[in-house]
Amino acid sequence: YRFGHCYCFHLFNYEHMGYPPGYPEPEQEMYSAPHIPADTPRIQLRLAGDKRKHNEGRVEVFYSGEWGTVCDDDFSIHNAQVVCRELGYLEAMSWSPSAKYGKGEGRVWFDNVHCSGKESTLALCASNGIGVSDCKHSEDVGVICSDKRIPGFKFINTLPNHNLNIQVEDVRIRAILSSYRKRIPVTEGYVEVKDGGKWKQICNADWNPQNSRVICGMFGFPGERKYNARVYKMFARRRKPSYWDYSVNCTGNEAHLSSCHLGQGDMAEGKDNGTCTGGLPVVVSCVPGRAFAPTPQSGFRKAFRQEQPLVRLRGGAIVGEGRVEVLKGGEWGTICDDHWSLLASSVVCRELGFGTAKESLSGGRLGQGMGPVHMNEVQCSGFEKSITECLFDKESLGCSHEEDAAVRCNVPAMGFQEQLRLRGGRNPFEGRVEVLVERNGSLVWGTVCSEGWGTMEAMVTCRQLGLGFASSAFQETWYWPGDVSADRVAMSGVRCSGTEMTLSHCLHHGAHLACPKGGGPKPAPDLVLNPQVVEQTTYMEDRPMFMLQCAYEEDCLASSSRESPATAIRRLLRFSSQIHNNGQSDFRPKAGRHSWVWHECHRHYHSMEVFTHYDLFSLNGTKVAEGHKASFCLEDSECDEGIDKRYECANFGEQGITVGCWDTYRHDIDCQWVDISDIKPGDYIFQVVINPNYEVPESDYSNNIMKCRCRYDGNRVWMYSCHNGGSLSSESEQAFPGLLNNQVTHR
Repeated sequence: YRFGHCYCFHLFNYEHMGYPPGYPEPEQEMYSAPHIPADTPRIQLRLAGDKRKHNEGRVEVFYSGEWGTVCDDDFSIHNAQVVCRELGYLEAMSWSPSAKYGKGEGRVWFDNVHCSGKESTLALCASNGIGVSDCKHSEDVGVICSDKRIPGFKFINTLPNHNLNIQVEDVRIRAILSSYRKRIPVTEGYVEVKDGGKWKQICNADWNPQNSRVICGMFGFPGERKYNARVYKMFARRRKPSYWDYSVNCTGNEAHLSSCHLGQGDMAEGKDNGTCTGGLPVVVSCVPGRAFAPTPQSGFRKAFRQEQPLVRLRGGAIVGEGRVEVLKGGEWGTICDDHWSLLASSVVCRELGFGTAKESLSGGRLGQGMGPVHMNEVQCSGFEKSITECLFDKESLGCSHEEDAAVRCNVPAMGFQEQLRLRGGRNPFEGRVEVLVERNGSLVWGTVCSEGWGTMEAMVTCRQLGLGFASSAFQETWYWPGDVSADRVAMSGVRCSGTEMTLSHCLHHGAHLACPKGGGPKPAPDLVLNPQVVEQTTYMEDRPMFMLQCAYEEDCLASSSRESPATAIRRLLRFSSQIHNNGQSDFRPKAGRHSWVWHECHRHYHSMEVFTHYDLFSLNGTKVAEGHKASFCLEDSECDEGIDKRYECANFGEQGITVGCWDTYRHDIDCQWVDISDIKPGDYIFQVVINPNYEVPESDYSNNIMKCRCRYDGNRVWMYSCHNGGSLSSESEQAFPGLLNNQVTHR
């Protein structure tokens, strides 16, 4: 087939259907909210404690306005199963007695708990009774849940709120004025709450700006603004509103309306039959982040740009999520997850032009960063303009990148997912890419020309569909026919940098098509070179040609070596490279075992034809020497503590780099050099690029490049100021003229 295709990894769990290895499998189940009997005590659960990942921790229970714990007496894996599923995880892996995650505070709400494992809430399990316990906090129980979430799980706050059991089913901003109805995203209108399946307005009698701030944050906007109240007063006179029975009182820091105080004081009932004497329906007007400025429905031309230069997100599969990195002293670093909270996460999200945080992630869940850990034990009021204004521990003692903090932010509903679809695949995460475009005044579906279609374009497609990272990009696939009605090419010349929110944000031909050929998010790896190892292991060696025959056959020497006699000396700049996989899935070669190449000299199979470029540039950016590794075998040389090696080159073994492991190419092996026989003494820039052709998808390509200042005096050579791409501020990067990033040099 002539058209571009895409295959996305999803983040959910699937049952086995016999697909080839590496393909996602169908969903195991979709979440539906459990029915809980009316007389069941209403509780809320959370995981807490020290030095933990997001899916493990001390079990804490909120009941009667107070957080407390659960005693480990008679606790079982069945109890843990109920806890984990109530929190939205697929299953429990294990549980821990004796306050493994630290001692909690407050009451011990549950003791001698006995669950069958099928209960929909811990409150339905047999126990001594809520609050009846003889336990101390040294007996607080902890659980470890599976990392996989229940597909479609949606947390709904059903806690008693001011003695009123109010369940917030759904909330929306409904555009009322005609000038706002056609805009995307919807930034202004009535605040409406679904109650008993019907949408109702809220009375503005007790409404305050903090309430508006919470509503805007829920819908992906960093702040609220004033609006023309006179126009809405006229509209309310024409149509009689239907009011919700409750009032709202927020502090301004809640992540969702359901977390605010709802109701009026200690009233047992709501307002008087949904009236609003002398009042009007609540209206909010929100300020969108720069990347989400409202546009007419037909055109999205703004590429995604972060608003603040001090903070950025890395390693996230979709817009508004990622590992939090801050700029300090000209160097990018991470935040330790000790005391990392939804409040601090919301400060980050608003700073970057998003709304509040919907999830605060710890344990390096969205990949581990490099460089320093700049902040630890961050404490925010929630009203700071930047995370850098929050209180924090400047020492960051004892923090490793395994504890890097991350966020998932609320982003505005832009309707991007409705403009793109995958068709013809065996599951919802693969297929022919079809786009919705305007033709002669109506919207029609069509295909994308496959000319130039590659991993970057597939990455943007998967992000637009909310499906995580791309696994593969195909230009021709006969088994994905797609919809017959969408066979016409609707978009051509697509070129993406990889950061765009939609395919339409990428460069493309527009209305004048040209196609010469005629026609639930899965994690990704992230390779990073260790710059310190390069600095520490660099040296110079002179070797005669007769000792370099194997390297010569692999094209690892400068072109002038072709004329050199066997006794001629070649001067080699040698170094070790240690390539870490800091991502969330293993790095596997694109090629299958059937196409690996046997290298007689090295006595093993090479799985990637081009894996790394080693280049030397003059200070004006001109390449003066190169020593690329023409091909590689990939294996785990060493791993972090607790992680086992999985890949090795020997005996036709599986090849790759496991998450948390690194592949070390020592300075003393063939081709681990740059041939500098022909260059003069002077100052240079040394550059290494990993996965230069983007053959294997990664969560972050910006850190695939490493640069050093290099000095060669004719007798010695040394490296200094080595750093990875994206690790320094733009000002510091100016010290490396002529070399901006991986894409400028290689694409």
